[in-house]
Amino acid sequence: MGKPDTRRLDKAIRETTRKLEAVRNREMWPLDGRERRTVIAAAASGTYRITRGRSTSSAEQRIDATWSAAETRLTAEITALQIERQRIVTENAKAKAAKKSSGWW
Repeated sequence: MGKPDTRRLDKAIRETTRKLEAVRNREMWPLDGRERRTVIAAAASGTYRITRGRSTSSAEQRIDATWSAAETRLTAEITALQIERQRIVTENAKAKAAKKSSGWW
């Protein structure tokens, strides 16, 4: 028995971690469509309110909530991927231990 094949999961974990860092830096590319639309709509709403001389607090709160939700989503994805990777490694270790213990000696 060789080492478990976790390359696909490792790649997904690295990619999702990269997306999480981009969200923390307020980059738009890792956002999904709904989140992107919400940020753009709130920014447009805030711009409109600025030109009218009104407060932009609600638009800022919506933008902050969207970034926070994206960060939470990506953190949950990373956690799920890490749990799946650990499950594969554990299963492989159990199978290896069972194979060793089933020897005739």
